[in-house]
Order: sequence, then C-alpha cells, then structure tokens
Amino acid sequence: MKSLKFLILFVCVLCLSCENIVDCIINRRPEIPDKSFDLGNIGYYYNEELTSEIKNEPNDNYYDYYYDVYGNLPDGLELYSDFRTASIEGFPEVSGSFTFTIHLSVDPPEYYDEDTQEWEDNLCSYSTSKEFTIIIN
Repeated sequence: MKSLKFLILFVCVLCLSCENIVDCIINRRPEIPDKSFDLGNIGYYYNEELTSEIKNEPNDNYYDYYYDVYGNLPDGLELYSDFRTASIEGFPEVSGSFTFTIHLSVDPPEYYDEDTQEWEDNLCSYSTSKEFTIIIN
C-alpha cells in the first residue's frame, strides 16, 4: 500500500512539473560540464573554455545558448561566449582564489507539431548554473 501511494505521488509530480511526461522521463535540459580551471599567473594570458550541451538531445546544435557570470571573476578576465562554448580569458591583474558562477540559459528551436497544429519545444528546464574556482598566482 505504501509503495502504491509513492507511485501515485511520483506520477502526479511528473505530470505537474513538465508539459509532456515523456520529456521529463527523458530529462532534456541544459548542462554545463564539470571542469577544473588551470592555475593562472598575473600578467600572463589566461584562457579556459567549456562547451555545454542539452542533455539527452541529439539536436542541441539548434538551440541558442546564453551565458552570464556572477561572482568574483578576477580583474582582467572576462567571460566570452561563442555558440555552445564559454571562455574565460584575458590577462589577470590580481592574485588569489576566485569563485564565481556561470549561468547558462537556452532558447530551444520551436517545432511545429502537425497533429496538434501547435508550436512546441521539448525541454523540462531552460537554464542551469555551476560554480567554478580560478586560482591566480
């Protein structure tokens, strides 16, 4: 009886959290990769890149990717984005350990469903964030 209540609750949460149950089961969502940033040195060019994706989505190249950085990025370094790739680059001006968050939001392509005659997308989530640290000597 307890497992039946759990199953009913699980199905209700699934149904309410996404427009399409199949999308939640497949769990299509943006994903920033785990990455350790290299050590940098004051006055020397620094460049690190990470390439994001849409998890469980073979057509993730059709999405628009938008990056923002929040927190303590070292003076002299900036976030640049080029399609799916975000890069932190520049000439660091101060030493220390700097923790910051990269936020990714995506705009999915719209698909026209001829059966329902509606435009629809296929994600359960449209954004994600991940915390990173850079150490500058």
